[in-house]
Amino acid sequence: MAAVKPAVTAEEFLRLCGDGRRRELVQGEVVEFAPASVEHGRVAGNVFFALKAFARSHSLGEVYTAETGFILARHPDTVRAPDVAFVRRDRLVGASGEGFFPGAPDLAVEVVSPTDLAGEVAKKVEEYLEAGTELVWVAYPQTRHVVVYRSGGEGRILGADAAIGGEHVMPGFTCLVADLFGP
Repeated sequence: MAAVKPAVTAEEFLRLCGDGRRRELVQGEVVEFAPASVEHGRVAGNVFFALKAFARSHSLGEVYTAETGFILARHPDTVRAPDVAFVRRDRLVGASGEGFFPGAPDLAVEVVSPTDLAGEVAKKVEEYLEAGTELVWVAYPQTRHVVVYRSGGEGRILGADAAIGGEHVMPGFTCLVADLFGP
């Protein structure tokens, strides 16, 4: 009989993360990822810049990049690192500078690479929403569209000419989807 590998906790996972490799913790199991492509990084950077500038100018909260882990579940632990994430100011109280954020972001953004599997992307969206994320954007650089998911709702596809907004999560934020992808 094969020995069952014990589940890795978020705290144990944090100690493994100092070597710069891209990983997430999914139901107690460490999952590694290939480095992101240039296009992936460019789009994630565009999204980060747009959200960060707006959040800062309106004192709404904090915007994080892909290296930031969010504890979405415990026993077994799941720690995801969305490409871009936003957390409202009132939820930042008590979050320390060390370790992972203790909970889900209010807005999670995933940029899809050509090697990403549809089922894995859908699983991440489901995990974010189940953990309390209110708004998830999934950006598809190859087709220049974004699918917007809300807690308790279906996904809505926005083409490059559509406006995307922060809704109640980041009130007042809006931009064209095309601006997230750049020229």
